[in-house]
Amino acid sequence: MDTCLWKVLHYFWTSTISVLRLLGKGFIFPEETDTSYVVLSPAQPLSLGAFTLCMKVAPELPPKREIILFSYRTKYYDELNVWQEFNGTFSLYLSGPGVHFTLPKLNTFWSHMCVTWESKSGLTAFWVNGKRSLRKVLRPGHRIQPQGIVMLGQDPDTFWGSFEKTQSFVGEISDLYIWDRVLSPSIIQNVYLDHSFPKGNIFDWKSLSYKCTGNVIVPSKPNVWVFFLQDRN
Repeated sequence: MDTCLWKVLHYFWTSTISVLRLLGKGFIFPEETDTSYVVLSPAQPLSLGAFTLCMKVAPELPPKREIILFSYRTKYYDELNVWQEFNGTFSLYLSGPGVHFTLPKLNTFWSHMCVTWESKSGLTAFWVNGKRSLRKVLRPGHRIQPQGIVMLGQDPDTFWGSFEKTQSFVGEISDLYIWDRVLSPSIIQNVYLDHSFPKGNIFDWKSLSYKCTGNVIVPSKPNVWVFFLQDRN
């Protein structure tokens, strides 16, 4: 990364982002827009040969509409993107190539979703509400590169912009975690059930650094969600 760009990023992270407790809260994107998004600051650089990404998602969008669920872009590439496609399938893209999965539909009553990938074999899987999909192979030997921008709500076609309203996320995202390894099935179950699990060493919802731009709301979530989890156990 050139020195000028790195100075801009360093100023952005150190001057405008603070660590705020998000436990029991969520990011609400109330409308389709090309101006609203959340930028996340990782606890360590995203130089990854494996990862587990987990989050709770409740979209509010019409059918046959692509939705960006998670975006990580470096200067020239979409390093790590998770999409719901036009046809309802779900996709993981790593610097170009992607794999597609047929999963249960997301809805406004919340879904817990995880994505796992590791470079040695390229094995990739989605998890929805604690259940794993079949596994597919994506880019064995590849490595995700650092010094990019992690964003929720928009898919940047350039390093800091070129958003498309018709790709934006509308709904609510909560409880986002990323680890630099593939978690075991039992730990992913614990994440889903909100039992004890390891701290996310890339992103951890309990101590997330973020900056909201545009019309993004961060309210307290009602206690009914907590009661629902207790009743289910």
